[in-house]
Amino acid sequence: MPETCLLTAQNLHKAYNGKPALKGVSVALQAGEMLALLGPNGAGKSTLLQLLTGLFSPDQGTVVVMGHDMQRHPSRALATLGVVFQQSALDMDLSVMANLLFHTDLHGLPRAVAKQRIADGLAAMGLGVQARAVVRSLSGGTRRKVELVRALLHAPAVLLMDEATVGLDPASRQHLLDTVRGLCHSRGMAVLWATHLIEEARVADRLMLLHQGTVRFDGSIDAFMSAAEGPDFQTEVLRALEKPGL
Repeated sequence: MPETCLLTAQNLHKAYNGKPALKGVSVALQAGEMLALLGPNGAGKSTLLQLLTGLFSPDQGTVVVMGHDMQRHPSRALATLGVVFQQSALDMDLSVMANLLFHTDLHGLPRAVAKQRIADGLAAMGLGVQARAVVRSLSGGTRRKVELVRALLHAPAVLLMDEATVGLDPASRQHLLDTVRGLCHSRGMAVLWATHLIEEARVADRLMLLHQGTVRFDGSIDAFMSAAEGPDFQTEVLRALEKPGL
């Protein structure tokens, strides 16, 4: 495996009650690269994220993160992942600080180190004054920022974002997207950004189109547009997803 390849998934298959959700999907994430995983609802994006995060095991295939097989050594693999799920995983009745300290305790960070990372993370997101606020009192955009801070506290090598902008207003969505892209390049993380919004995928380094559990395209945005029939990104993505399955 190349030194810059931080996560590899090979030939992933997953079915629920006999209905295939993924049909031989493979993906590799490189250091400092943002991959947009784009597809309509039901394409298999969330299933892929569930397999990459160890929430479910594949029926077939492997997931390796930083050299650690997800099925053989899940704790080692998960220690290198940061995740923001589609549904909020924050405790709504605890403060921002309590939520973040709980996360650092799970990862075994010394309390002094944890508090410094929390302070730095909140400050970077403009949330320094929100540390003692109860999560329930925060706006949806602010909660998403808190979840991103939490996902980064243990300095993960790979960041997975599953439909992280659902329910956000356009300004909050764009700010979160810009923040993650900046962190990807400044920290050298590998980022997988799963979305069904075509405009969000446009800013990524690489594009993977998923449709009915299969990969329709995997390559750079430039390569996708070079092979496209027209100049409009959204039109070409829709055209690619509407093509009959191979």
